[in-house]
Order: sequence, then C-alpha cells, then structure tokens
Amino acid sequence: MTDQLRERRTTTDPSETGQAFDGSGGRKPVRVSAEGLTPSEAVNVFFDEAAGLIGLEADMYPVLKSSYREVSVQVPVRRHDGTLLVVEGYRVQHNGARGPYKGGIRYHPHADINEVRALASLMTWKTALMDVPFGGAKGGIKVDPHQLTEEERQTMTRRFTNAIGHVLGPYRDIPAPDMNTNAQTMAWVMDAYSGRVGYTPAAVTGKPVELGGAPGREQATGRGCIYVLVAACERWGIDLSELRVAIQGFGNVGSWAADELANLGVKVVAVSDVNGAIHRADGLNISRTLELVRNGRSVIEQEQVDRISNDELLTIDCDVLIPAALGEVITTDNAGDLQCQILVEAANHPVTPGGNVILGQRGIRVLPDILANGGGVTGSYFEWAMNIQQFTWPEERFNEELRNKMIDAFNATAAFAERHDCSMRTAAFALGIQRVATASRMRGYI
Repeated sequence: MTDQLRERRTTTDPSETGQAFDGSGGRKPVRVSAEGLTPSEAVNVFFDEAAGLIGLEADMYPVLKSSYREVSVQVPVRRHDGTLLVVEGYRVQHNGARGPYKGGIRYHPHADINEVRALASLMTWKTALMDVPFGGAKGGIKVDPHQLTEEERQTMTRRFTNAIGHVLGPYRDIPAPDMNTNAQTMAWVMDAYSGRVGYTPAAVTGKPVELGGAPGREQATGRGCIYVLVAACERWGIDLSELRVAIQGFGNVGSWAADELANLGVKVVAVSDVNGAIHRADGLNISRTLELVRNGRSVIEQEQVDRISNDELLTIDCDVLIPAALGEVITTDNAGDLQCQILVEAANHPVTPGGNVILGQRGIRVLPDILANGGGVTGSYFEWAMNIQQFTWPEERFNEELRNKMIDAFNATAAFAERHDCSMRTAAFALGIQRVATASRMRGYI
C-alpha cells in the first residue's frame, strides 16, 4: 500500500480536519476510512492514478481536483414538540466546464462537507464519462431524516432550497434525488425555487411525473447498472443466465436492479436493507420481496430464507456483488474475503483505495461507480431536456436511449482499459478527466 494510503494529511483548515457544525453548538471530527483518508482524499487517489496515466499537465491538477464553489448554510427547523433543530446543509459545485452543475441532494448523518465534496467530484467525472452536457455537484444535509416528520422534512427542504437558491437554476445547477430523498423531496425543491423565479420544472430532476418528471427516471439508476452488467458479460464472454447475484441495499437503486435481473431470469441469491439481509442459495422470490418493501416492510420479513447481516452479505458466495447502499463498505478489512467474480458499484464510492488494490490483486472485475450508476444522471439529462422542450417521451424511448448511453459508456471504458492495460476504474476516471480537461482548456481556464 502506498504512503498516500497509510498517512492522513495534517492541516489546520477546519473543512479538511472535518470540524462540521453538528446542530448542538459542538464540533465533531470528520469521518475517515480505516486507511486514514477522508472521502474526498480517497476519491483523489483514484483521480491521481488516472491523471498520471494520461499525462495530465501539472497546471490542470489544482483546477480539476478542487471545487469551484462550496456553500454551507444553517437550516433551522422548529419541531412539533417546540424544540428548534439546527442542521447544516451543503451544496458543492465541483466543475462546470462541460455544462450546468448536476448532482443529487442527500439527507444523512454522514453528509458532511467532506463527503459532499467527494461526491461532487465523482459527479464531474461521471457526467463526462456518460457524455451528458453537465458538470458535477452534490448537496447534502447532515441529519437523520427518519427522526423527522414529513412536515418537518418539508420545512427543512424548503429552507435549504431558499438558502442555496441563488446558486441553482436550469442553466446553473440542477439538483436531483439521492440517499433518503425522493420525487416528493424534489417537488418541494422545485416549488420553493419556482416561488422565487416562476414555474421552472427544469431546475430540478427526479420529480413526480405529474410535475414534469420523466417516465422511467425513478428506475434509471438500477436499470442502468444492469444494462452495464449485461454489456460486460457480452464483451467478456460470460453467460449472464448462469450468474448468482447478491445486492447490498434494497432502496431505489437496489430494488430496481433486482427487478431488472428477475425480468432477465437471473438468480438473485441475497438482498439487504437497514434491518439486515436475507439469503437463499436457490434464488429469492424478488417479486415477493419487492411487494414487502413497497408496502413499507423489511426484506427480512421474507419467508423461507436465511437471515444474515449486511456485512455477511458482502462476503457471501456469489458471482456478482452489487453494493447499492452506503459508500466505503469494501475496505482492506474485507476485500480479501469477497467471493464474487464481478463487482458492480451501484452505490457511490463503495470501495476504498486500499480495498481497490486488493480487488485488483485478486482479479475481481470492477464496474466502477461513475460508470455503473451513471444511469441516474443520464435519466436526469433526459428529464431536463424534456422540461426545456416541454415534450415528454414515452417510457419505452427513455429506456432505449438509456440503454444506448450505458452501453456506449461501457464500451468506451472497456476499450480504453484494454488499450492501456489498466483497470476499468482507472479507464473510467481517465476518460472523464480527459473530457473535462479538454473543455477547461477550450474555455480558457488555464
């Protein structure tokens, strides 16, 4: 392992040491991985490797590795019991050389400035790799939304939108759903923004269909993962029908990935949610599992299955593992125990740099996050374009265009990896960096 993975950088900058306002007047250190890296430092390990491969000029490094704008706002919410909750919200705009900033908004206790910064940079490389005309951004509120009522979540969302509204807009920065946010959340964001400038559906994507959302957008990230897996199996000579798949996380992404696999006749042997995981070697009844979850119940209520932990699911005997929940779940501690042949990164940044080294040494093929989960932002691009044109596609066209985009991105990444004898992750980052660097030069950034 390199010194960069062993040592944590020393700094006096509060944003780098992770001193983030926790809503109680205190300061908390930022979350770091077992390798001593913050999320943004970990992502930049992958950046440096790819940038070195393509010979990126030195002057471009500070332009592409840092954020253009980082907004931190206080979001006070008066709760039903009369107490005042004060949380911190963030919007990080990483790079807009190729178009308006684009990225989701997440609500999670770990959504501090360092995590949001890392995710914003990943969006820059993802939008470039998927060849959609956007830059990269991300937003987050450091809060556990499950502790709030729907009315409190709506109040928080509207206050946050109003606080960052001056940096948003259909040609400036376009939010979307992410972890613990959904179409309803985006409807509140759109309404709050539209209250200032007039009805503007193109200012946010992932909306309800009734408010200008695109049929197929909700399923796009999960389906896109499987479109990439299918393309990979075809290129690598693997019989998809013979594979056994395990999915960690059964939210919007994991559930739709499972649904797509079931439609293809592929055996899903394990899935999980926050309550735990279930396993059945002969394959789970995915339609029954989907029914449970869509009725507000847990996957662990499925009958005639073995109940295991989320950690056990990661190392279960399978051919394909799809982490579709939190980031940094595959590390130096467990990467050596994975039993899969292919890892499909449906979650953002699910593998740490040290874990990635071990996967490479073991010959496990990785379909990296900026490729595998690129269906979400690609679907958002379609929705944004429809809103601007005021014309809605049928879902069949949406899915066909999505499949074509995912396959094109996979083939470009695979061809680069084969040509340069590098990993798919390095290839994906390299392609994204090349495209953003080209746009930055042409616009006169350096």
